[in-house]
Amino acid sequence: MIESTTSPSPVPSEIFAGFLLLIISIAVLLILRYYLPLRTTPAFLLVPVFFALWLPASMVLLVPIDLASTAAADNIDNRGIWLEPRALLVSWRITYWLTFCLTWFILPILAEYSDSGYRDPKEKVLDSLRANAQYYAFVFGAGVLGLIYVLISYGNFSTSLKSTVMALAYCWGLILAIYLMGHGLVAIPRRLFRSANISGSLRKIQSQAPRVYEKMEDAEMNLEDLEIQVAELSRRKGGSVNLFQDWIEELVDMMNLPESAQPSRASVLRGSGDASSRILPTVITETYMADLTRRLVRAKHARSRYVNEWNRLLLDAVKTQAILDSAASKKLDFGAASPHAGFWERHTVLTPYTRFLFHYHFVPYARLGLAAVLTLASVCIVWSEIVKGVLPSFSIIRYSVVHHWEGENGQVGFAGQVIAALWMLYMCAAALTSITEVKVWRGRALVRRNTAHESAFWYASQVARLSVPLSYNFMTFLGGIYRDTVFYKFLGQLINLTPLGTWFDYLFPAFILLPVGATLFGLYGKVRRVFGFGVDVIDDDGDDSENNTYGTGSWREGRDLIERELNGTSTTIRGRRAEAAARIAGSGAGPAGSRAAPVLSVPRTSRGAPTSPLGTSPNSRPSAMNTSARRGASASSSRGGGVGTEPEDENFFEALGHRFKNTMDTFDTPKWLQDIKKPKWMGGDDDFSGASGSHQHRRSGGAGNGNHNSDVRRWFGGNDGRVRL
Repeated sequence: MIESTTSPSPVPSEIFAGFLLLIISIAVLLILRYYLPLRTTPAFLLVPVFFALWLPASMVLLVPIDLASTAAADNIDNRGIWLEPRALLVSWRITYWLTFCLTWFILPILAEYSDSGYRDPKEKVLDSLRANAQYYAFVFGAGVLGLIYVLISYGNFSTSLKSTVMALAYCWGLILAIYLMGHGLVAIPRRLFRSANISGSLRKIQSQAPRVYEKMEDAEMNLEDLEIQVAELSRRKGGSVNLFQDWIEELVDMMNLPESAQPSRASVLRGSGDASSRILPTVITETYMADLTRRLVRAKHARSRYVNEWNRLLLDAVKTQAILDSAASKKLDFGAASPHAGFWERHTVLTPYTRFLFHYHFVPYARLGLAAVLTLASVCIVWSEIVKGVLPSFSIIRYSVVHHWEGENGQVGFAGQVIAALWMLYMCAAALTSITEVKVWRGRALVRRNTAHESAFWYASQVARLSVPLSYNFMTFLGGIYRDTVFYKFLGQLINLTPLGTWFDYLFPAFILLPVGATLFGLYGKVRRVFGFGVDVIDDDGDDSENNTYGTGSWREGRDLIERELNGTSTTIRGRRAEAAARIAGSGAGPAGSRAAPVLSVPRTSRGAPTSPLGTSPNSRPSAMNTSARRGASASSSRGGGVGTEPEDENFFEALGHRFKNTMDTFDTPKWLQDIKKPKWMGGDDDFSGASGSHQHRRSGGAGNGNHNSDVRRWFGGNDGRVRL
């Protein structure tokens, strides 16, 4: 009797894998919908960005399937979701080479194409290639050197070329992935730990308010300058301007100015006369028009970015303050939901009391518990990176994924596949979170429903670039079992083709201790403070103890700024721009005939004093400034100079005197000091007796009697705002 044997079919696993890919596709579409308007976004952006996110997400599914498919034939029952080796090889080839082309060719060219200011598609493509020429020169130069080394070491040209391309792409991606992942492994748990403290979260929000508000004002001022150039360009007639009339009309439509701002802006241009025409070159060229278009588009997206950050900061401040205040009443009500709020924010089944219990008690403890779990996971990842090349049997991740051991051979079941997917998700989240915190990428940012096209391409390219190195790096945690996978035979053998590639693959991940230590001990902030860098590097989310006093970025200043904005006492930026433009038009072109930039400032008010709208006090001090030019403009205005008057430059001692006076004016006189009577040689007056009279005299600085002015600057030569030595 012949005994028939039937081999197991991978069809159930294929159906389950296809269902998971469908879920991944829906998740990617929801992410794109969150950051981009799908209906108005062109297809040349949506399609490559979709695949740049979908392919890395599919690797999180493909790696566990590859690990389970390497089980021995007599242990089929121990497998989880598995596929045939041929199907796995085709899947890896498609995934890898599509990701490679997107990372190194398609996305960079499309990013510069979308950022180009030219109108003609051919000119856009040529401009994109010119912008990427230096990038490709570096890539091909490194490829030629690597090819020579591999050709000498191995000797086979066809294998050497393929190995060089894949190994160099992997090495560059691994360098970036290790650095970003090391920062994220510390930053994510620490952020959860700190967000569990409600009062600390509120103070953190308040300390960020002046910086965000100042950047929003700077973005508005930069956009205004560009809009004035476009407005002046539209008023020109004849000459080279006629060649670009349609282009200029498109820029005018792009500005989308409100009706109330247009008369003021036109009066500014008429009042400034020849000065405003100096903004534009004598001959208008296509290069100038392209550059103006590029800068205008970037300025609009920068303004949208910081307005979005400011609105989100206000919402977070209101919500956090409401949670903190609910401790007394044991009831929490956030009020009416925003029209742009999500489904879960508009609909809730919680009562005010259960909402208080959830947000005040449950959420902080849940964040602490999750932070503790992620801290342990970060320690395990860092430890596995260090010991995988020397003592692979001590890797913690190896034993958490491989559960079925037969001698020295291990097999991955369904539970191990789920755990492996969770490990990879956390590693990718740590690296990708760090990308969003980097502030040196030419102002790129992800904005809800309004992300710039160039920013979308750039972030998608980073996701694609990090996916393959992180996937292969995770497989190396599992010891010798990963050498039986299809992924190792496709990529790993080419990386380990030379001794240099083998040593790099095993030893370089140990350098993860550098970004981990730098983030853990706040090295980024210390370096920035010591060397005074003008740009923001990765935010180490350090302690804000240095910002506990009044000054730029202090939490008290942010608290007052948020209160003024929420109470409606701070006028809108667009309204202040129109008022500043009207004042400039009325004051003329100034002594030198140059256009004076509008000064955007917010008055400082004491906590207990009633607030007043902007411009009611001539001595109002800006709340969110740290640039010397804007300090000089504000100081010139407070000394009595009109807005149209060109502010004179301050030297060091003048600026020191102004800062010292502004600081002294914000102090509240202690009660014990109010009862002390000043002697006559210090400007005392017997007519002002008693605590209230003495306090009023001190607060006014002796305004009632100019001979008894007690301003401290009088000791250094007078009270005219200058300090003499």
